[in-house]
Amino acid sequence: MKILYTTDATATGGREGHVHTSDGRLDLELALPKELGGPGGAGTNPEQLFAAGFAGCFDNAMLLVARRMKVNTTGSRVTAQVGLGMFEAGRFGLEVELLVSLPELDEDEARALVDATHKVCPFSNAVAGNVDVKLTVVPPSDVL
Repeated sequence: MKILYTTDATATGGREGHVHTSDGRLDLELALPKELGGPGGAGTNPEQLFAAGFAGCFDNAMLLVARRMKVNTTGSRVTAQVGLGMFEAGRFGLEVELLVSLPELDEDEARALVDATHKVCPFSNAVAGNVDVKLTVVPPSDVL
């Protein structure tokens, strides 16, 4: 693989700490969600950061694939729902559902675009075989 871009992020203090990038573009406090036994609060968490990254990456990959397929993505939206769970023996894992709204496409066109995008998206490829990813095409009447 030819590397096209490299970045970094540094975390301190675990889930109740801080995360930042060396270029200063990301600089956030982390907070353990109440659902995981923490106090919650104003900070973000790794799952939210992962969801944001996956949604942004998938949406961009979809725009690229749509240009190749010559289909209209006006008004498109991608929402990534990330679940944190526990397997047997105390191992943690993630699951993802990508909810994709493509109001200008019929259901078959939208499904074809989403499926093709899932093969191109770097996040999709990074988690393949390790994280269950459900792809849901949201009907235009069910705006995200």
